[in-house]
Amino acid sequence: MNDTSNYQPPKVWTWNKENGGEFASINRPIAGPTHDKALPVGRHPLQLYSLATPNGVKVTVMLEELLALGHSGAEYDAHLIRINDGDQFGSGFVEVNPNSKIPALMDHSTPTPTRVFESGAILLYLAEKFGAFVPADPSERAECLSWLFWQMGSAPYLGGGFGHFYAYAPFRIEYAIDRFTMEVKRQLDVLDRNLADHRYICGDAYTIADMAIWPWYGALVMGRVYGAAEFLDAPSYTHVNRWAEEVAARPAVQRGRMVNRISGPEQEQLHERHDASDFETMTQDKIAAEQG
Repeated sequence: MNDTSNYQPPKVWTWNKENGGEFASINRPIAGPTHDKALPVGRHPLQLYSLATPNGVKVTVMLEELLALGHSGAEYDAHLIRINDGDQFGSGFVEVNPNSKIPALMDHSTPTPTRVFESGAILLYLAEKFGAFVPADPSERAECLSWLFWQMGSAPYLGGGFGHFYAYAPFRIEYAIDRFTMEVKRQLDVLDRNLADHRYICGDAYTIADMAIWPWYGALVMGRVYGAAEFLDAPSYTHVNRWAEEVAARPAVQRGRMVNRISGPEQEQLHERHDASDFETMTQDKIAAEQG
């Protein structure tokens, strides 16, 4: 373990060493592409470039929910972006998202193809495009968007803060873990108090706010991210757990979790999705493998 107690920041920070940890190979202080690589384009108007991190799951869940409602225009191709391999720094991806983060979406149904990046922006774009999962009433819409942006502002404390220092840092720093654990537990308490009076995040209706929050906080209390449910005393947030389990039971959520997933049980991984039948093929392949 490194001794950081006597560390003094330099007058001007310079990038002269790797910072260690699981993502050291892709961390850098500059933007832009590192290599030329065109993005694949499938046959559907909506082209998603992603990975099944919580931010990626938001969008695949949204697309599967739209399809479940009968919106055939929401058919999509989901192309895998392996962030540990640096795919997000390819020239084609940077053209879609100059911030080099997944997910990124191209909509080829518009007169000029439309790029959308940042998961919250993609959810709102799709909700408005298809007129679904965002309330029409101004007050209810404001509530929904408030929770959507709550998630966008809060999750960095969970992922880049707590998740990084608890699960990914090359060594554990007590101050950092204590600081971010306290904040994550406060956020869980915010959700728990709200869900004590509501079936879903914004009331009785399932919205993009649920789709944004569930892959982070629902997965957290269910033990699906960071392996920290016990550490955070997750069962004590009874209303969050009730909501998390209800959302997890939705078939579209179950399908959305599989898309672009490259970790966990093989039966939950659909690396790329180009048609609804891909889920059936995956199931058939699993059965065939089990039968030898």
